[in-house]
Amino acid sequence: VELYVPRKCSATNTIIKSKDHASVQINIAKVDEEGRAIPGEYITYALSGDVRARGEADDALNRLAQNDGLMKNVWSYSR
Repeated sequence: VELYVPRKCSATNTIIKSKDHASVQINIAKVDEEGRAIPGEYITYALSGDVRARGEADDALNRLAQNDGLMKNVWSYSR
C-alpha cells in the first residue's frame, strides 16, 4: 500500500487534497547546450485542479517557468 504524499500547488502554494483528481504534476527536463535532456535533472511543477478549472494553468506554468529561468520574453498582460 502506498501512502499519500501531500503536495503543494506551485501556482497558489496551497496543499493539493488527496481527492483532487484533476491535479497534475509536470516534470520539465533540464537540457544541455545541444538541446538534449540531462538524465535525472528536471524541474517539477504541481498544479491543483482548481487552477486548471479556472483556466489559469497555462499562465501559471509560464510564470513559474519564467521565474525559474526556463523562458524569456513571455508577454504578460500585467506588464
